[in-house]
Amino acid sequence: MADLSDALSVIFNRKSVRSFKDSDKAIPKETLDVIIKAAFAAPSAVNLQPWHFIVIDKRDILDALGDGLPYAKMLYDASAAIIVCGDENESKLYWEVDCSAATQNILLSVEALGLGAVWTAVYPQKERVSFVQKQLHLPNNITPLNVIPIGYPANTNRPKDKYKPQKVHINKW
Repeated sequence: MADLSDALSVIFNRKSVRSFKDSDKAIPKETLDVIIKAAFAAPSAVNLQPWHFIVIDKRDILDALGDGLPYAKMLYDASAAIIVCGDENESKLYWEVDCSAATQNILLSVEALGLGAVWTAVYPQKERVSFVQKQLHLPNNITPLNVIPIGYPANTNRPKDKYKPQKVHINKW
């Protein structure tokens, strides 16, 4: 069994990394495989697992995505990216929630591996969804939820303390 303190350390130290260095330094395939396996470990409604993951490690594709996505310019300096997609044929009701859980597992595994990443939204912005679908030749039933640039952090980013006790309610509102 994993040490609980290690898991909590990863959770509390996770941060959004938007600035990368060494973009020409590849992230090893084995590392990307671990990240994807962590995504598959996420829970999903009725265990339907309506997700698909597109791993991008080619510079021209990363740059093209950066050109077309207004809040993902850090792709220019990222070493890789993972696009989390949902298959609406597999789960019309819960694909967004299920893919969000997988996304969180990706972000936590990236933190645990000493890399940096950030969730950049694609869905529900129709123009972003259409752009990614066309760029990556996605079938009509596959909707990109987000693009996660991954790389070697350029700075020492510190996690934010996001705890707000006023938003915690015990037994009733």
